[in-house]
Amino acid sequence: MLYHHVKNVFLSDHVWSVSSHCVCVCFFFYRVVGPAVTFRVRPNTQNVSTADVANVAGWSELHHLQRDEPGEESPKQAGPGSAKFLILTVVSILCIVAVLLASIVVYCLRHHTHLKLKEKLTSLGTDTGSDATSTYQELCRQRMSVKPPAECPEPMHSVAPQFSDGGPIVSPSARSSTSSWSEEPVHSNMDISTGHMILFYMEDHLKNQNRLEKEWEALCGYQAEPNASTTGLGAGNTKKNRSNAVVAYDHSRITLKVENSQGNSDYINASPVMDHDPRNPAYIATQGPLPSTVSDFWQMVWENGCVVIVMLTPLTESGVKQCYHYWPDEGSNLYHIYEVNLVSEHIWCDDFLVRSFYLKNMQTNETRTVTQFHFLTWLNQNVPESSRTLLDFRRKVNKCYRGRSCPIIVHCSDGAGRSGTYILIDMVLNKMAKGAKEIDIAATLEHLRDQRPAMVQTKGQFEFALTAVAEEVNAILKALPQ
Repeated sequence: MLYHHVKNVFLSDHVWSVSSHCVCVCFFFYRVVGPAVTFRVRPNTQNVSTADVANVAGWSELHHLQRDEPGEESPKQAGPGSAKFLILTVVSILCIVAVLLASIVVYCLRHHTHLKLKEKLTSLGTDTGSDATSTYQELCRQRMSVKPPAECPEPMHSVAPQFSDGGPIVSPSARSSTSSWSEEPVHSNMDISTGHMILFYMEDHLKNQNRLEKEWEALCGYQAEPNASTTGLGAGNTKKNRSNAVVAYDHSRITLKVENSQGNSDYINASPVMDHDPRNPAYIATQGPLPSTVSDFWQMVWENGCVVIVMLTPLTESGVKQCYHYWPDEGSNLYHIYEVNLVSEHIWCDDFLVRSFYLKNMQTNETRTVTQFHFLTWLNQNVPESSRTLLDFRRKVNKCYRGRSCPIIVHCSDGAGRSGTYILIDMVLNKMAKGAKEIDIAATLEHLRDQRPAMVQTKGQFEFALTAVAEEVNAILKALPQ
């Protein structure tokens, strides 16, 4: 404390001024550390030094005072508090750096692992898909290129009585009748969350019978607009209809080229069915051909560029004709200007078989290959015994059709009940495969009925469509990587 012989002490902005006996001295570089005070004396005209100040202040009271002459550097003293603060700061910085480094290392490891897993899954999926496709294509090429031998053993299964239509039974050499059942693998781009949501919706629909009944009643009351069928019910055309209850709408019917028609008419009881593109129909729903409309049927196949026919009825049910035998059992038949040659017939299982035809236009000598998928056990006004069999049948149809842009011909007896049910199932599942998040089967059925009357004729068929969609979604979810 510097008060002995000191008259005044002034403290202002890091400068101390001491006035003693009319002598003014300026202090600078002062520091107070605990009970000690350090300072320096600014050069002055009186040549007062730190020693003079100490003498004036009294040594006994300044035993902790360190004196430095002008020009000498004052040593800086750091207290223990400053040292602790410095150590804590350094330790904190090191901890933060360590945490950041650890986080970066963990992130890099996880990212690297994720990339490796993704590459592995991608390579596995690509290899499997390409192998399956190439194997299937090779099998098809072998079936088309190899002719059956002159003599074959007695067939294990025979479906000749179901489609002979009263004609002569052909020899076993005309067809391959060995059963070769194998389920097609399930493929879809559906994600797991969407699949579970759709499956829950379908199962809830099926469990709530009251809701299902009301929905079906509403569908029964639905009327398409427009719904005129004057052409199909006109003179000369009614005989071309298997049933006048199901006749193509005027605004939605397939028209034939009159110059190529055997009866000089553009009418056939067949309806184009659009999905999402109104310019290109996805299906043609038609009745089973009559003896008088077989040439019209093959003309429709040719003029629309169709390569796949889905037949959903046996030729006869309980003695009642459901469809005319519109293809040859062996060799070839001529229907007006279209020659149909049976290339092969293969029975996949007891429920369906596949036939391959060469279709030739005798006017132009052009030829095409047409494949017919025939489901044998679906009776009129009824449903298949197993949705699983129909779903596998559908997968085989789509496997053959994949990559095409022409419509698939679907027919049963009248082209509405079984045909409508099949198209409804296929259309809904195709929408899901393309990534649709919401599926309204009732609205989809109304969309079908806008294009052909009486599509899906019974509540049982509508309920079967829901069941089949739910089962296929369940199969897709099981096939997805969990």
